[in-house]
Amino acid sequence: MAFWTPHRNKRDEEQRFDPALADFAVFEGVGLTLGGREVLKDVSLSLSERRIGVIGLNGSGKSSLVRLLNGLHVPGRGSVRIFGAETKAVRAQLPRHVGFVFQNPDHQAIFPTVEEEIAFGLTQLGADKQAARDGATDFLKRHHCEPLAKKPFAELSEGQKQLICILAVLVMQPELLVLDEPMASLDGLAARRILRKLKSLDQKIVLISHDLAVFDGFDRVIWLEDGQVRMDGVPGDVLPAYVADLDRRAGAAKEEADL
Repeated sequence: MAFWTPHRNKRDEEQRFDPALADFAVFEGVGLTLGGREVLKDVSLSLSERRIGVIGLNGSGKSSLVRLLNGLHVPGRGSVRIFGAETKAVRAQLPRHVGFVFQNPDHQAIFPTVEEEIAFGLTQLGADKQAARDGATDFLKRHHCEPLAKKPFAELSEGQKQLICILAVLVMQPELLVLDEPMASLDGLAARRILRKLKSLDQKIVLISHDLAVFDGFDRVIWLEDGQVRMDGVPGDVLPAYVADLDRRAGAAKEEADL
């Protein structure tokens, strides 16, 4: 669940979000260092497509890149603009416009029941307690999840947990949805249902996955390696090149320790 602060200072007022901009995100010479390690190096990108995938090996910088989109990280060098606003200046406002879904739903949910988890997003938008509860019930009904409303989050299946986390973000009506390997812990059926849900949404989507099949129908894929963009283009170009590189590296490994 995302927290955001509706109060704005003078500097915030100078940074206006404009969801109508063709490029919803612009990275300019972005560098990021975490724990003494440079995880992103001079990244420059303009994102405008509705469906964008991000791929790369573990440690390549994928999660760090997408966390710059909603203010979980801010660049140490360069700048990131979301819907025209520089993230450093509007960090507290970003969760209202950019929803973020983590790989592990247990790391995201903060309330004991499904209804409370959904209602919290509505209180963030200004609804009082009763209006938020009523709104949550209606929202769950519209997404065919009303039977889950009173259930403890901890008792849901893994697929249900991830779906509720996605809905808890969507109830705030963000223009952009960012997902960091949301199907990684799901079985095949649950993963397919979540992916079908995502592809039905109106929001722009940036999705990290090691399962390359999920990018069927996507407009663009960005391949990161060692904190830099190695390749960027349509899936039909990027994905075969990535698979070929994986095959080459697997064949070149001489020791099991290379894993």
